[in-house]
Amino acid sequence: MATAYEPTHPLYFDESDLRSELTRVFDLCHGCRLCLHLCPSFPTMFNAIDAKDGFVAGLTAQEQDQVVDECYQCKLCYLKCPYVPPHEWELDFPRLMMRANAVKVRNNHQSVSEKLADQLLSRTDLLGVTSVRMSALANKALSTNSTMVRKTMEKVMGIAAERVLPPYAKQRFSAWYKHRVKPFIENRRVKATIYPTCFIEYQNPNIGKDLVAVYEKNGIECSLPDGVKCCGAPWLHSGNVDQFKKVAEKNVTALVSQARQGNPIIVAQPTCAYVIKRDYPLYLQTHEAADVAGATYDSSEYLMHLHKNGGGINLDLNGVLPESVTYHIPCHMQALSVGFKSRDLLKLIGIKVEVVNKCSGIDGTWGYRKENYELSKKVAGGLVKAIEKSNGEVMSGDCHLANTAITEETGRGVYHPIQIVARAYGIDEEE
Repeated sequence: MATAYEPTHPLYFDESDLRSELTRVFDLCHGCRLCLHLCPSFPTMFNAIDAKDGFVAGLTAQEQDQVVDECYQCKLCYLKCPYVPPHEWELDFPRLMMRANAVKVRNNHQSVSEKLADQLLSRTDLLGVTSVRMSALANKALSTNSTMVRKTMEKVMGIAAERVLPPYAKQRFSAWYKHRVKPFIENRRVKATIYPTCFIEYQNPNIGKDLVAVYEKNGIECSLPDGVKCCGAPWLHSGNVDQFKKVAEKNVTALVSQARQGNPIIVAQPTCAYVIKRDYPLYLQTHEAADVAGATYDSSEYLMHLHKNGGGINLDLNGVLPESVTYHIPCHMQALSVGFKSRDLLKLIGIKVEVVNKCSGIDGTWGYRKENYELSKKVAGGLVKAIEKSNGEVMSGDCHLANTAITEETGRGVYHPIQIVARAYGIDEEE
């Protein structure tokens, strides 16, 4: 069976073949329904099929497209679906949805508003550099209190006016790193390359600062690679394969020498880690991309790797240690299939951890878009209820986007697990 999930396939951008594949996959999903409660796409699909008495081939292109539009690439169906490759039926729902978006872009079927939203949300480095330089003005303009600006953005670019956007920092993480006083590391164990992600670089550098401090506390010398940019997830998820591949190629070129020297590449944002580990090798089809993917770790994952395989980690804790933490496990962290390493790390340093396993409804740029806002809030409802039932003294999560959504929905501050470890070590949070 030749399914066109890879962009190098000659039929990848063929809309007729895509429609046939959507019908085939929807028919398999219709007969299984294990994914019914995972995301809005599946109830929409099954309701449309049931309305036609199970005649899947009778779905219109518009009905198929609604299923595509409601997929926000959480990847959780990988954990449920019994037919994912290498099964003979080769059912890869997330990649089929990405293919549908790519066909839409390639065939110029987007509205002007959709195109503008893609450009704004995907050019994270351009927006980040500009917004950090004018952070006070940018944050005021992008806040929900600036109704005129946000309503204009909603009307012209399709960015939901009521959605809380993460604020920008006053200084980029890389600028801080370049000018910091680098300490001498006794008993250096390994050298690690920190891939900062646009969230740490432009919006929350304190996560990166704490990551460096925690790693150095454990004998890990840190370095920043030159020439890296946003991982490209916004381009990929919006269907712009060409732009995604350009970004991926630049990042692989910047990172491959570190990977081949045996240096782990550390990523403290699960979506970015997923894109580097899973999507770069698939879309680039190069040895370099495979080498970078093989060297990439989540930040907590690598510490737990050292703990189990490299002689343990530093457990000399003389700082603030909460008794309990409510930990949100992000969807893309689960899709990486590395286990709940941040939970394990927090438990290792003596914290009681309660895991909340519900989607935030943001998932990249999907939850920022006007047409998805209400549905996104509905998806987040389960997460809010789970958090309200939890008893954790502190709220924690790995995903910056999900953490922002949790704060928006509950009013609670959310800390990256590495930040909690830093406070436990007695490392002060920088202003």
